[in-house]
Amino acid sequence: MSPSASRIECRQGDIARQDDIEAVVNAANARLHSGGGVAGALHRAAGPELAEACAPLAPLQPGQAVITDAFRLPNRYVIHCLGPVYGVDEPSDEWLADGYRNALALAQRHGIVSLAFPALSTGAFGYPATEAARTALATVLTALPHCPAVERVRFVLFDAASTDLHRRTLDTLADA
Repeated sequence: MSPSASRIECRQGDIARQDDIEAVVNAANARLHSGGGVAGALHRAAGPELAEACAPLAPLQPGQAVITDAFRLPNRYVIHCLGPVYGVDEPSDEWLADGYRNALALAQRHGIVSLAFPALSTGAFGYPATEAARTALATVLTALPHCPAVERVRFVLFDAASTDLHRRTLDTLADA
């Protein structure tokens, strides 16, 4: 296993309940509003202050990432990342990879040691899970050596099938 792979874990869980992680990543929409899925869960848990902090940072373009405090979440920061809408925002693979890279770069700049990602763009944005997992994990594996402050990256997945997919994909990429 590569040194970068040893810094990555995949778990099933709730992204809003990662008490041992310094920053969580929001699968944001362009306006940085609350919504369904990850964005809704994080906004509900963080309280109305998160929406207030996000307002001047919007709109985002696919692949962009911005950072705010986490307010009532158990984390210090929220990194908001806009993934591409599959089949609409092209080149979707590049913009998805940019989202992960930009989130990691923000973590590095802020000295964040632990970061939790959801599966960006796989919900309402329709990105195929297998392709998204490969892009996400390959990008993080490639970017981590350039982010020495980030000691741990956790992928927090909604269900067992997504968690298994991410673990298998990580194992395949780490052994390549």
